[in-house]
Amino acid sequence: MEQNLKEKTGRDLEEWKALLATKELIKHGEIMTFLKGECGLTHGYANLIALKFREADAASSAPADLVEAQYEKKASLRPIYERLREVMVEFGDDVEVAPKKAAVSFRRKRQFALVQPSTKTRVDLGLKFDDKPTAGRLEGSGPFGTMCSHRVQLTEPEQVDEELIAWLREAYEQAG
Repeated sequence: MEQNLKEKTGRDLEEWKALLATKELIKHGEIMTFLKGECGLTHGYANLIALKFREADAASSAPADLVEAQYEKKASLRPIYERLREVMVEFGDDVEVAPKKAAVSFRRKRQFALVQPSTKTRVDLGLKFDDKPTAGRLEGSGPFGTMCSHRVQLTEPEQVDEELIAWLREAYEQAG
């Protein structure tokens, strides 16, 4: 997304950061409202710019560094994470992306998904449902224990299909 920013929005990341630096916006939601409302950006691009601006403003790239470290030796899995992130941030302005050392948590009022590169060939997607039976590729939580109620094992970005997106949306809605 960052590589296509100028083409899609008319400005590169540094230009967006310079614009935001002239505003008195501090909170992520305020920045998102400005970028989407005043600048007409999609949620995905507004979120990317807001996150990058807040990292630079705080003089810390810790969240980005955590994600980089997760995929440093598992680069072939990064497109799976990026596709999942892209889908989930489109659900609403209230999606919080929270990188940790081994995984990235996606939250609303509570965590609804967890993305973890578990092996060199597999990403585990944890989902938190209130009450949903396991079936087919929607397995029990496995290594996630009580953090998630279900798990889906992914080995390629194409597995982020309509069925999986529907499960993600359902988990997101239940977390609200």
